[in-house]
Amino acid sequence: MKAGLVANLFALDALRTIGMQPAARVCLQSVTEEECTGNGALACLVRGYRADAVLIPEPEENMLVRANVGVIWFRLHVRGKPIHVREAGAGANAIEATFDLFHALKQLEKEWNAQRKNHRYFEQLDHPINFNLGKIEGGDWASSVPSWCTADLRAAIYPGVDPRKAAKEIEDCIARASQNHAFLAQHPPEIEYNGFFAQGYVLEEGSDAEAVLHRAHASSFGRDLMSFVTPGYLDARVFVLYDDCPCLVYGPVSKDIHAFDECVSLSSLQQVTGTIALFVAEWCGLEPLPPGH
Repeated sequence: MKAGLVANLFALDALRTIGMQPAARVCLQSVTEEECTGNGALACLVRGYRADAVLIPEPEENMLVRANVGVIWFRLHVRGKPIHVREAGAGANAIEATFDLFHALKQLEKEWNAQRKNHRYFEQLDHPINFNLGKIEGGDWASSVPSWCTADLRAAIYPGVDPRKAAKEIEDCIARASQNHAFLAQHPPEIEYNGFFAQGYVLEEGSDAEAVLHRAHASSFGRDLMSFVTPGYLDARVFVLYDDCPCLVYGPVSKDIHAFDECVSLSSLQQVTGTIALFVAEWCGLEPLPPGH
């Protein structure tokens, strides 16, 4: 998203270099929390910042995002029974039990993916729902059966699914799996919701803002704008769901997001910057800079 912020700034700078500025108010927002709660964008909305359209220049392969999933973050707290490893069979290994629970959650993931045909725009995706075990900690040293384990997980949900309903399904899945475990049946794990608890969204087709973006993209790239569906989270849901505002997520080509050597294409970034400048010019209109600027 750092590349997207640069594109926003340089798009407005490009207009200034030709002696022009937007004829309507443009608000640039650079927010925190997009990667873990979405509360940064939500805080701006709650403070009263409103717009007729929003453009988020998230790196999205020179395409427009039509829909994306919601996300739930949660932490499993699993207990075990410690004992010296020479008597390991008399203990209860909290780390191994956590993996048993995760295997049960992967079955729930499979069931949710099988429902994709019931969700508009997600029918053609092979695997839109992902449950990720992103972090795990447990035990105190190698010579004791571990008495504790915590695991941080991320689950995706379809647009239109209430996170509370999805969370209940996750809780029920973990409860059923625990009943099949001798120790956990008597000492059930605890679930802590520690980040995203967010719905997904669909950008409905046909808005005036999308039409303007199509024309701006065609002028910058020389080809039609394509749209796609992403199984990741985006802050656009804040504006679409809570302010009924068209939010266009559109940005440069990227590589290895959230991985080693994450990067974007500079040539793509330049063209996307041009698209944004043209979008602002048509959407807001232009006027000459005041004298002295």
